Amino acid sequence: MKLEKSVAFVTGANRGIGGALVAQLLGRGVARVYAAARDLGQAERMVELDPARVVPVRLDVTSPEQIAAAAKRAPDVTVLFNNAGLLGAFGLLDTPPANLQREFDTNFFGSLAVTRALLPALERATGGAAIVNLLTVVSFASMPAIGGYSASKAAAFSMTQALRAELRKKHVDVHAVFPGPVDTEMSRNIQLPKTSADAVARAIVEGVERGDEDILPDPMSMAVFAKWMASPKELERQFGSM
Repeated sequence: MKLEKSVAFVTGANRGIGGALVAQLLGRGVARVYAAARDLGQAERMVELDPARVVPVRLDVTSPEQIAAAAKRAPDVTVLFNNAGLLGAFGLLDTPPANLQREFDTNFFGSLAVTRALLPALERATGGAAIVNLLTVVSFASMPAIGGYSASKAAAFSMTQALRAELRKKHVDVHAVFPGPVDTEMSRNIQLPKTSADAVARAIVEGVERGDEDILPDPMSMAVFAKWMASPKELERQFGSM
């Protein structure tokens, strides 16, 4: 799918990968980017990149009311980036259940709800449409230290596969993105080599334009994917020891 002249909707667009995606999309010549964030003031900061093409949208992906309002404001979307995510659930045996629930509400149910709300617009697109789900390498195998996050992202991976099959006949492409650690505020406490958000965002838009179903935007993601393809059990044991 060519992104030039497309209309993009990016959740969690105020920082990290989301903010970098907005910048990359503008560089690719999109007609408009809806930059969505829970704090409208933070979303409005993105307008400075291009006041003529960036539209700030207030959106908490766990709020049905805000999702419905966002869908009404963006009736012309042709590519959706489900980027908003939460990392706050760690070990499965000691993380409070409420934290686990919030993780799934954001990383799984939130992405699905936004997808369902914007799907009518995507189906109306005449030049092709796409959904891009930001997942993670721990979608393939769990890291026990972030077991709750891993589980929510594994569920989102399964959802992505189901959507891909359901939407193929409606000519809506569905992409899965599997970054390793990225140098963002969310991962500031993860003690592993990290890729810049700009580099990851660039790889994502390039993957979408190539039509890659599974996008591996950094060296770690490529290595993890190769190991998962060769031996899922070996990857499980490797992550389990970290």
